[in-house]
Amino acid sequence: MHLSENEGIEGNTFVVTGGLGFVGSALCVELIRRGARQVKAFDLRSSSPWSNLLTSHGVLCIQGDLARKKDVEKALRGADCVFHLASYGMSGKEMMQFGRVDEVNINGTCHVLEACLDSGIRRLVYASTYNVVFGGQEILNGNEALPYFPIDRHLDSYARSKSIAEQLVLKYNGRPLKNSNGQRLYTCAVRPAAIYGPGEERHFPRIISLAKLGLLPFRIGDANVKTDWVYVDNLVLALILASMGLLDDIPGRRGEHPIAAGQPYFISDGSPINSFEFLRPLLRSLDYDLPKASLSVSHALTVGKIFSAIYTILYPWLNRRWLPQPLVLPAEVYKVGVTHYFSFLKAKEELGYVPMVTPREGMAATIQYWQERKRKTLDGPTIYPWLFVLTGMSILFCASFLPDIGPVPLFKGLCLFFLRSMWMTRTVFILAVAAHAGEAVYAWRLAKRVDPANAKAWCCQTFILGYPSLHFLLKRAKH
Repeated sequence: MHLSENEGIEGNTFVVTGGLGFVGSALCVELIRRGARQVKAFDLRSSSPWSNLLTSHGVLCIQGDLARKKDVEKALRGADCVFHLASYGMSGKEMMQFGRVDEVNINGTCHVLEACLDSGIRRLVYASTYNVVFGGQEILNGNEALPYFPIDRHLDSYARSKSIAEQLVLKYNGRPLKNSNGQRLYTCAVRPAAIYGPGEERHFPRIISLAKLGLLPFRIGDANVKTDWVYVDNLVLALILASMGLLDDIPGRRGEHPIAAGQPYFISDGSPINSFEFLRPLLRSLDYDLPKASLSVSHALTVGKIFSAIYTILYPWLNRRWLPQPLVLPAEVYKVGVTHYFSFLKAKEELGYVPMVTPREGMAATIQYWQERKRKTLDGPTIYPWLFVLTGMSILFCASFLPDIGPVPLFKGLCLFFLRSMWMTRTVFILAVAAHAGEAVYAWRLAKRVDPANAKAWCCQTFILGYPSLHFLLKRAKH
């Protein structure tokens, strides 16, 4: 397919569901750049890190819920093409919220499809996932001829719901629009690999947070396991090309069946790599430790099932911010521990897709973003100094000043074993608090010069931890 880069975009109105997200915002801006008459970003959130960017480019941000049919109908009214990117439960504890996952991914997609028919929208591009055909089995250079993974064998609700939704989208292809004199809705599905890039908000923040806390103790699977990744700009290009592949009014081809109609397409950078090796340059650039030990897929699955059971019990509180993300879940074990990568040959031949950004360039841009982000945020030690210092100070305080109730006699016995007297125990505690206070004052003054935006946070963290926190501030001052 050889078209101009603005074919089907100039003068048209687009709706991007999930438009305030990482990929959605990049797509909205690119559509504006290519001459779209209007772009609407439909999202559950009223704001996001990309809100100002979208507003400055003239994108209309519409708040609404995919699960509410009226919200969807209102947002899609007047559109020429819809990019359905919004979904829920891709990873982490959100994956365990089964009801909300189905409500958004299945019911929401039904609402989008019906709104397209009712509003006379002729093109719908659906952002799907590799997981519609992958469920833990090894796949080498797979293609679109692979059958859907059996619905009842999916380990997670996200993959199951996305599979159902994609099949619905493709079955709606070719359906006549209401009150449109024989015009039809054309649909296709883009199946991206794991997405990365500056500002990505699902995979990398979680991985980097775990690495910062020292909670990436092992890598999963063999070193020769390979999976696909896709840089955000490459995915945006593929989505736009897919929308062009649904055009049925191209000069010289009027009346022909659109080449992408009813078709799925795998999209990636085309460079399968072990996920931990892929992340190595990023983690090293941030001075975070890489996993040294290796855990087999079977053992990692056991760990994942334990976390899955725990978070199932905690179901009523899964949407609370105080509940941390699980270390790993069974479906995530398969994603990083079992080889599965796909060819984008079909997208190349039918849509003209060729990655614009190489993995080296994409990772370089991502590293630059995270280094800058780290410079602007509070840094600190792993979770182990926190546990050591807080536990030690708590034991000293209890032994020094609390009456003999509960575990206090045990704490006193422990302190007397090392310090020989209660007088010495109290002295050590007072001196430790004084040292922490002095270090906190010094940290505040130093941070006012080195990192003024986080000066108070540095002061508080150093008062709690002492030198383990101050060490990181001194390192930042040196750089």
